[in-house]
Amino acid sequence: MTNRTPIIAGNWKMHNTLAESAALITALTKAGNKNKAEIIVAPSYTSLAEVAKLARGSEIQVASQDVHWEDKGAFTSAVSPVQAKDAGATITLIGHSERRSVFGDSDEILNKKVAAALRHGLKVIFCVGETLQEREENKTMQVIESQLKNGLANFTQEQLKGIVIAYEPVWAIGTGKTATPEQAQEVHAAIRAYLTGAYSEDFAQATRILYGGSVKDSNVDEIMAQPDVDGALVGGQSLIAEKFARIINFN
Repeated sequence: MTNRTPIIAGNWKMHNTLAESAALITALTKAGNKNKAEIIVAPSYTSLAEVAKLARGSEIQVASQDVHWEDKGAFTSAVSPVQAKDAGATITLIGHSERRSVFGDSDEILNKKVAAALRHGLKVIFCVGETLQEREENKTMQVIESQLKNGLANFTQEQLKGIVIAYEPVWAIGTGKTATPEQAQEVHAAIRAYLTGAYSEDFAQATRILYGGSVKDSNVDEIMAQPDVDGALVGGQSLIAEKFARIINFN
């Protein structure tokens, strides 16, 4: 790793009641942070305000798992960036593979969501990644470059300053399969090369790229040792306080 500040983010997905969320965030505020990483948790909407309240005064930042592209309106079940921010989120995930594959978020929709988040001062963690079939057909970077180009279209380098990219091989999310540290590094380096070409060398070197896909306490050290891996987006083990604490305090 370089001098880029590492990020350890936990995506709680559709898990945890209010009480369970409160217990988890309370435990995580005592987890320590020996690497001086940015620590982020993304609870479900029903727990967002409570988790943000309990995280106040700690090093933990709170993210929304998604936002709608409109500020308000007749969009039943959606949550706007205004509402997410009001509940205490300072960050949002956009483009998670489950949003793309399960809910049908297209690059065009994600582009509008990025615009909405940036308009309201929410930091964006923009997720990209290929399916198993795409990897087997050697289309990994073709897919990822398309997701980046279209999802981040029409923004200047200045507007995207501070954006975080999360590489999540879809075949490794929740499957127990993990890209090897070498596979992760290869794709992260290629993403950084793409950012250099699309924006600038300075922008690419400043942008943090996270790895997500079955990150565990048992493999985080090797993953974080890669020079272009700047952090982790953690799913299942972010729900277990002691395991997520170990990931936060990677060696």
